[in-house]
Amino acid sequence: MRATLRWAHSDLRTHRGEALFLVLATAGIVASLLLATALFGYATNPWQRVFAQARGAHVWLHTDRAADAGELAALDGVEAVAGPYPTASATVAVRGTRASVELRGTAERPEVGRPLLTAGHWIDPADPDGVVLESRLARALLAQPGDTLALPGTPRTLTVLGIADSPERRYRPGEQPGLVWAPPAAVPDPGGQVIGLRLTDPGETDYAVQRAVTVLGAGAIGQVSTWEQARAEAQGDNRLLGQVLGLFGLGALLAAGLAVHGAIGTRIRGHLRDISVLKAIGFTPGQVVRVFLLLHLAYALLGAVAAAALTQAFGSRFPGRLGDAVGVWQGLPGHTVALVAVPACAVLFIGATTGLAAWRAGRVPPVPVPRPAAARGGGLSGAARGALGLRVPRVPVRSRVRGRGARGAGGSGVRGADGPGAPAPAKTGVPDPGEAAGVRELEVRVPPALVLGWHKAFARRPRSLAAVARLTLPLLLIVVAMSAWTTIDRFHTRPEQVGLPTALTVRADAGADDRGTRTLLERDPRVAAAYPGVEVAALVPGQTATIALRGLGTREEPYPYALAEGRRAHGPDEAVAGQGLLDLLDVQVGDWVRMTVGDRPQILHIVGRSIEPENAGRVVSTSLDTLRENDPGLTPTLYQLRLRPGADPEEVAARLAASGPEGLEVHAVANPADGLSPLRGVVLGLIAVLALVGLIELLTTIGGTVREGERDLLALKAIGLSPRQITGVTVTATGCTTLAAVLLAAALGLPLAHWLIDAQGASSGIGAGIARAPSPGLLAAVGAAAVLGAAALAAVPSARAARRRLADTLSAVA
Repeated sequence: MRATLRWAHSDLRTHRGEALFLVLATAGIVASLLLATALFGYATNPWQRVFAQARGAHVWLHTDRAADAGELAALDGVEAVAGPYPTASATVAVRGTRASVELRGTAERPEVGRPLLTAGHWIDPADPDGVVLESRLARALLAQPGDTLALPGTPRTLTVLGIADSPERRYRPGEQPGLVWAPPAAVPDPGGQVIGLRLTDPGETDYAVQRAVTVLGAGAIGQVSTWEQARAEAQGDNRLLGQVLGLFGLGALLAAGLAVHGAIGTRIRGHLRDISVLKAIGFTPGQVVRVFLLLHLAYALLGAVAAAALTQAFGSRFPGRLGDAVGVWQGLPGHTVALVAVPACAVLFIGATTGLAAWRAGRVPPVPVPRPAAARGGGLSGAARGALGLRVPRVPVRSRVRGRGARGAGGSGVRGADGPGAPAPAKTGVPDPGEAAGVRELEVRVPPALVLGWHKAFARRPRSLAAVARLTLPLLLIVVAMSAWTTIDRFHTRPEQVGLPTALTVRADAGADDRGTRTLLERDPRVAAAYPGVEVAALVPGQTATIALRGLGTREEPYPYALAEGRRAHGPDEAVAGQGLLDLLDVQVGDWVRMTVGDRPQILHIVGRSIEPENAGRVVSTSLDTLRENDPGLTPTLYQLRLRPGADPEEVAARLAASGPEGLEVHAVANPADGLSPLRGVVLGLIAVLALVGLIELLTTIGGTVREGERDLLALKAIGLSPRQITGVTVTATGCTTLAAVLLAAALGLPLAHWLIDAQGASSGIGAGIARAPSPGLLAAVGAAAVLGAAALAAVPSARAARRRLADTLSAVA
């Protein structure tokens, strides 16, 4: 045991830098995996907890007031019915902040879809103006119990009595109204009612919706929302962050395992004699294996424990969503198990890869086997021998030689075609005393360091390819991370290319004058165009869900959709649809779809697929003129504003709200990338971890190249190479290996990143076509930095080896 510890201590002292990098890389990998676990738990468990405690309804039906909820209770598979509750649309304001809300008249606290109070108390029948706000709406309004809400355009006010969590769809400005529970007296003129269905089998949600629509009639249904939509919105971008962290964490773990495997294999090849000595003095093969295994397990365990301790102690202090996710995750039941299981699995994986490489050390014989005189596959090719000067290629070049004693193009490497001393050619035709035709041969020579370095990098095919593959993996993941960064940045710099051509949404009161509203909006100097429109809920074929049917722009001023497939909608009954709608209806571009808006059927021809960040892509869009053909009395209820370059959306929104009528609501269009701002820091951290893994592999490659070059040192000096040229051989070999890895990572990483990002876009409903690769200049800069950095790292140890004493070189060769 003492000898084992002394050997481990000696190895650690010799490879301090490599050990430090391995510990740091393991810590970064385990931390990223723990954060991914926290984000997954944060994305799923809070909503599941609220849904379970509130006995949430699986289906919410917005209907007209004549619908009979008693008929729904008799349907098979319906466990309980909530409501009907009268509803009315309204706008509330507090401290200058406005929000569209749904007032829901509730006499008693519901048993199905029961709001969970987080502050204040429930509605008091003695206070007819007291209300309870949904928590997300309260955060948007910065409202607390005791605040007074104004209803613009009316003298009424409401008093906030409490704030509650709800498993229903959350408030989104300009898209989904917030939920306000109020006494029935506070909803004097309801525009409809809402009914909730709690099912015995949540998997039969679509069938239950279809049965409910059949019983009530399609004309009675205004909108249908399900628990699956609410869960997807609650998870939101947190699940995407968790997927990114998990994907890159697993990739980095695989890269670290391969790097450790390569490092041990290279170290074994460089210490065959030492291992043989250990066996000669009594070490068994198992003891030799344990030396390498325990040493690297200690590195991995140290990094994993450090990552777990730091995440547990400081994870909740991370700014933004990451800190919130870790704080919630630490209170979940499975937190302790995950905190132990994730680092343990990472250490076991690194231990497995270490054991495979250490097993080779146990097979080293006690008596070293003499190395072959020439390595297998190590002979120089014809081109390499020619470049070294053993056979110099000559390129014939025609030239004109002036004067009798004129020389060629000068310098070494150029001579006449017939060689020195050859007889002069016979004169033909009319002689020219000033010129004589001739042919020269230009000798092409390549510096020996480049040729020998290239040969050393790729002579041993299996070993060279393995080194390139291990170095390619972290570089490939870095390319994918850079592509993710570029795609997120595109949502902010070029929003019109990802389905966000407008910056503001304006909603006017029903009955407002269209011409006057458009004149008011277009009069602002920072507004480039105002597109009138309307958005209604439509039942899909089969009556299992509702989608958003939008009519934006006119045929004279079409709305600038961002198309990924097909063409724009120009003719009658033509429309474009999002990926979520195409998946929901199982249709493609070119198909006709039928939907129902109230009692009116609407048949549209899908001529293109647009990139739709809203409503999970379940949107079909056409022109306002097309919808008016089916409903001539249709008037615009919203306006999408495209601003001029450089305009500040918040400044324009404030100016329009101040100059417009009382009921004018102005909201900024939600950008999906706003919720992904923490991903930028995540990407930077992952790139740093991957760079550490790549640095470990690079140090391994440099060390192996230097050790294998020791036995060639005498031969290189014998053929006349200087120490600087010998150093150049190792630097060139390292640079060639890194360059091959960079090119391979770019060739494989760009298509992989494009596929991953588009697959995520398609699964979220936005649709494929949002992926963007980093600029060629950035890729070239990163690749050049990797190659130059590798060459710089290789320069110091190779220069030290090239200046070794003759006795040390002979000892290494022996």
